[in-house]
Amino acid sequence: MKIYTRTGDKGSTQIYADKAVRVDKDDLVVQSYGDMDELNSHIGLLAAHVTDKHKPMLQDIQRNLFQAGFAISASSTLTQTDIENLESLIDNITRQMPPNTSFVLPGGSKAAAQAHVCRAVCRRAERAVISLSKHYDVPEVVHAYLNRLSDFLFTFARFINIEAGVDEVPV
Repeated sequence: MKIYTRTGDKGSTQIYADKAVRVDKDDLVVQSYGDMDELNSHIGLLAAHVTDKHKPMLQDIQRNLFQAGFAISASSTLTQTDIENLESLIDNITRQMPPNTSFVLPGGSKAAAQAHVCRAVCRRAERAVISLSKHYDVPEVVHAYLNRLSDFLFTFARFINIEAGVDEVPV
């Protein structure tokens, strides 16, 4: 199978809902896919910077981001349980850290800085999905998952810095 088809050379692409549909490449659906793809790629980079014990958790998140995309297009296995799993991760990590008492500057170790980039991209993806939902039927589980994921990424960034012995810089 060739990677190129030449069918998108004039600014449209095919997406899959309940049937294949051709849309412009700047359609809100494609924008949402792109933002989630960028987020997924950034999380892959984050996984390259963390210890092996954290990689399976991040790969699960990457798989869930694919499911969020499937939920926008046609079908998905993303569920409320996936959101609850993120909440459990946040709660478990939070219990291992001192309380957060101020805003902190994004950064610290390379891995924590990348987690903050992931958080910011996640917020953009969330905004794109919210815009999309004004024109298309988007399952609420996608909104909630992205919202919780950004919370997780902030918490994880703090946790990575603490693990690395890097002090956070308050605003």
